Amino acid sequence: MSAILLIVCVGMITGAFLLLGISPLEFADALFGFLTRRNKNLRAEIDEAARRKKASFFRREITEVQEILKITGRSGRFSLVCAASLLCFAVGAAFAILLGNVFLLPVMAIGMMFIPLWYVRLTASHYKKAVASELETALSIITTAYLRNEDIVSAVEESIAYLNPPVKSVFAGFLTQVKLVSPDVEAALHDMKPKIENDVFHEWCDALAACQYDRSLKTTLTPIVSKLSDMRIVNAELEYLVFEPRKEFIVMVMLVAGNIPIMRLLNKDWYHTLMHTPAGQITLAVCAAAIFISTAFVIKLTKPIEYRR
Repeated sequence: MSAILLIVCVGMITGAFLLLGISPLEFADALFGFLTRRNKNLRAEIDEAARRKKASFFRREITEVQEILKITGRSGRFSLVCAASLLCFAVGAAFAILLGNVFLLPVMAIGMMFIPLWYVRLTASHYKKAVASELETALSIITTAYLRNEDIVSAVEESIAYLNPPVKSVFAGFLTQVKLVSPDVEAALHDMKPKIENDVFHEWCDALAACQYDRSLKTTLTPIVSKLSDMRIVNAELEYLVFEPRKEFIVMVMLVAGNIPIMRLLNKDWYHTLMHTPAGQITLAVCAAAIFISTAFVIKLTKPIEYRR
């Protein structure tokens, strides 16, 4: 019966979207925009700016995800993340309905809604690592060419064919600005600097800008590029140490969740008590809430450490 009602509910929601001509992405954007809308009360804004009053947990999560997507150059995917959160919300609620557990319904719905947001936070470090790796190759090639011909525009033109996204688009924009907008190389270097969030890249751009006035400073470029290699090695060691607690947490969650089907094999009466009595259903809801809350803390506390020189 629950499955039939669930199918009817899905059909009604789909029909509403079709009748109103609203796409899921537009609905997700509007809903998340409403939920994260700032309080227009001046006193509340002053308290939040002065950190006397913290923003809600949900709003802090959304704001951090927006910043991560902006830093990693994926701002256009925010609508997709919002739609995925709503889908996970619906899947979590549907799962609890199929189990017939009313107490588990809000826990699964709200907890599942945060999964896409947590996924973005987890993949941010991998994206930055990939950018740093490509940046190391790009700066090495361009620096070698610049040391040979002492012309950064020619050096970038020679090397751009060997570069990969997203670093390639940054240097392509540099060439476009120098050739079509303004021949001021120093201004183009300063405009290019904030396009990649990396301290070594910023230092390399500053040193290259200084070389436009004193070519003898070009010897400082090679040591700057070598920092990327040192940082990659140290960050790999730090990442291994930080991710160990996360692996242990995943094992513990699998053990907790795996006890439910094992209980059905060992003792059906215990399984029936856990799944079909109020006390058992409350226990499942409490365990699920503990898992989701612990996941939020584990992701926050095991955030990768970025080594900087």
